[in-house]
Amino acid sequence: MKAKDLMIPLQEYLRPDNTLKEAVNLLRTAKRGEEKIGVKGLPVLDGTGKLMGVLSMGDILKAIFPSYLSMMELGEFTWDGMAESLAKRVADKKVQEAMTSDVITVKEESPLMECVDHMIKKNVKRLPVVDKDHKVTGLLYERDVFFALVKSILE
Repeated sequence: MKAKDLMIPLQEYLRPDNTLKEAVNLLRTAKRGEEKIGVKGLPVLDGTGKLMGVLSMGDILKAIFPSYLSMMELGEFTWDGMAESLAKRVADKKVQEAMTSDVITVKEESPLMECVDHMIKKNVKRLPVVDKDHKVTGLLYERDVFFALVKSILE
């Protein structure tokens, strides 16, 4: 099995100049296959279709909760509504400021074993799949890889 056999064809993507508010709206409503169920992350493409990065729910949470907060005991000085207040502050922040730009990709012809290797060693949940011209053609999700392998176990 190859990456192209399990990938979800690229339907939705973000641009670096999208706001995080626009990004979360798209993440919540994005198509995954034929269903509009939302996704946990999307590729970020420039105007020419070049992959610039990936924006995930984790990236957005990191934007909301800056790293310096992890050095404090938040329970000592937080107030009801603090998390929501922090979230509102990043609504107009640009995707390019929050995205992960060091992205691992796989080729459409990459064997499943290579894809699993990247997912495990780099702890990634989705891999952009690129064609011979390095254009993103789809996303390979950990969940789809898992269920393909579970099918082998159950047969």
